[in-house]
Amino acid sequence: DGLPNGMATKVGERGLKLSGGERQRVGIARALLANPRLLILDEATSALDGPTEAAIQETLRKVKAGRTTLVIAHRLSTIVDADQIVVLRRGRIVEKGTHAELLAKTGEYAALWRRQTRES
Repeated sequence: DGLPNGMATKVGERGLKLSGGERQRVGIARALLANPRLLILDEATSALDGPTEAAIQETLRKVKAGRTTLVIAHRLSTIVDADQIVVLRRGRIVEKGTHAELLAKTGEYAALWRRQTRES
């Protein structure tokens, strides 16, 4: 939407003329077009504004069906619908479960969730 000539817009070598959020959207689109059985998203929505992140999350919910998806995220809103959430501290697993299970445990995930939802 934000590109002057839509998909025909020239963006320069390695996307240097794109913003961080635009580069993230292009990266996600490229990954989805490859249609992999295993999709790995590392901080895939970290540079996006709230409305754009919500739109991307809705699309990802649809395309994750039928494939294994590993999502690495600090923004917990990105992973609330995950089948399994693994919380790491210093490279070690300290908690795992669904969003609801981890909130009920009142551990590190729950504390981080409260902090992030209070800030937004």
